[in-house]
Amino acid sequence: MRAIWKGAVSFGLVSIGVKLYSATEEKDIRFHQVHREDGGRIRYKRTCSVCGEEVTYDDIAKGYDIGGGEMVILTDEDFADLPLTSSRAIDVLEFVPAEQVDPILYNKAYFLEPEGTATKPYVLLRDALIDSERVAIVKVALRQREQLATLRVREGVLLLNTMLWPDEIRTPDFGFLDEDLKVRPPELAMASSLIDSMTGEFEPDVFTDDYRAALQEVIDAKVEGREVVQPEEAEEAPAAAVDLMAALKASVERAKAARGEQPAGGGGGEPTPISSARSAQKAAEKKAAKAPAKKTAAKKTAEKKAEPAKKTAARKTAPRKSA
Repeated sequence: MRAIWKGAVSFGLVSIGVKLYSATEEKDIRFHQVHREDGGRIRYKRTCSVCGEEVTYDDIAKGYDIGGGEMVILTDEDFADLPLTSSRAIDVLEFVPAEQVDPILYNKAYFLEPEGTATKPYVLLRDALIDSERVAIVKVALRQREQLATLRVREGVLLLNTMLWPDEIRTPDFGFLDEDLKVRPPELAMASSLIDSMTGEFEPDVFTDDYRAALQEVIDAKVEGREVVQPEEAEEAPAAAVDLMAALKASVERAKAARGEQPAGGGGGEPTPISSARSAQKAAEKKAAKAPAKKTAAKKTAEKKAEPAKKTAARKTAPRKSA
């Protein structure tokens, strides 16, 4: 990894030199725009809408639209005069419980590595955060912008999570929030049962990006000049049920079946598509089990019938030999 920023964590009177690294990376497959006929790359020119001339990066400034066709132009010098006192520092403002920070505020994540002789104070701050079960609220200036952030510990490393400002979070304004909708207790109980039946431990490595894997297979097939093997079609989701309780019951049974559990109540209650399928399967298994039993019984009956016949034949043969 390559450091994208260097500075110091200001922790009271303690200064901890650190390097900043991106903690995440996108795995999306990227494409270039090309000419369909010959595969040539499509290039875009930066041209001025007023004079029509092509403009270099050195001649580009930032403009703020104030409306009415008027534009305020800001240069690098204007940005340099802004009061970014924390341009090379991560200032710790306070320590708060982690659960008090709404996850919607989190933006991007960065690893912090101690630099030079700052390893001991770095480890001290890390262990203190773990011991106190707190996260640090900090301010930091990245890419010419001051940002709010948190410092927490992940796998023995300090992790900086930049945050959105509170006024950047939109307020949900939807019509259904004003409707007086009541949920019946049985429906709530069944929904809770469904949640319980689907509860597990979150293991992120279990989940994969199937679309990206399929797309990569298409690309590899193109490169190697072979046909693309179509993946198996996923099972279509069942149609939405009109009866909410019936849908919840069927969902609970499906979740229990996926875990190998038997439905509660010994199969009582109204049959659902899932329970009906199970009943049919059990009936088929019983028929298959009874069929060999009938054949065995028939064999035994035939053998019993054959035994007296054999004895009678033997008796008839015996007097003849005596004569």
